[in-house]
Amino acid sequence: MSTSLVTGGAGFIGSHVVRHCLASGQRVIALDDLSGGFEDHIPQGASLIRGSVTDHRLLEALFNEHHFDYVYHLAAYAAEGLSHFIRRFNYTNNLVGSVNLINESVRHKVKCMVFTSSIAVYGPGQLPMTEEMTPRPEDPYGISKYAVELDLRAAHEMFGLDYVIFRPHNVYGENQNIGDKYRNVIGIFMNQIMQGLPLTVFGDGTQTRAFSYIDDVAIPICKSVSLPAAYNQVFNIGADEPYTVNQLAKVVSRAFGAEPRIHHLGARNEVQHAYSDHGRARKVFGPGSGVSLEEGIARMAAWAKKTGARKSQEFGNIEITEKLPDGWAVKKAS
Repeated sequence: MSTSLVTGGAGFIGSHVVRHCLASGQRVIALDDLSGGFEDHIPQGASLIRGSVTDHRLLEALFNEHHFDYVYHLAAYAAEGLSHFIRRFNYTNNLVGSVNLINESVRHKVKCMVFTSSIAVYGPGQLPMTEEMTPRPEDPYGISKYAVELDLRAAHEMFGLDYVIFRPHNVYGENQNIGDKYRNVIGIFMNQIMQGLPLTVFGDGTQTRAFSYIDDVAIPICKSVSLPAAYNQVFNIGADEPYTVNQLAKVVSRAFGAEPRIHHLGARNEVQHAYSDHGRARKVFGPGSGVSLEEGIARMAAWAKKTGARKSQEFGNIEITEKLPDGWAVKKAS
């Protein structure tokens, strides 16, 4: 039986990857600091270690004890828009933490490291986004993700560490942290509806995204270590059809039997249109789940109704307050 480490295993995508890895017969250790995840998301059969990838001594101890065959790295603070204002926090968690994992994976001869990057690496004006394009990230989150991609390639060339890189986008579904007001617009909308609040939309709501149901992302991530054709490759992964945020607000509202009440905030600095090509992923992993946006949101809404609304937490260490978007916290880092 192979042994796998899943970082961010109590989080949204990570908890689903843990579930699928267990189902495939792997022994799973989940590492999570529970800053955005929840202990009750960990499926039965997995072991939870509370800690951060920024703690290199903890990682060293874990690798020495468990001799991991595979590492699935999903731990990150994935608030792309907020990353402009938390640069030090972003690079510490998303870049330095990843490098700590790469170091241990090299030292302990891990068979494959799977990394969840992001379509944020592409930047603006490249549609549809394809893996052959030269990344031009325009925010610190995308920069950190691309830097990890480059470091993985360098580690492969120097030390033979095999890897698989996924660039998912706008993922939603059960177990998402709907109380996080800085990211995951579908969860934000659901949380607002359940609290009787209007749906907050940055700008005029005509920006488009292709929203990806969790099964279209978590299942290929789990399967990738068993597919030699996936090794040392980069894959866009997720849904194909883009929707405007205004259209999304209507779909989410219908799932709750509510009329959409939209409150437009000032536009923030973000890519206006973002969707990617998934031809390479289909060749290796096969077709997606076939779950439509309406069906996926209905499934997530049913889960959210059982879970109930969650109170949004303010991010406690905003480093730069200049040009901070409407409705976001203004507490400065010490």
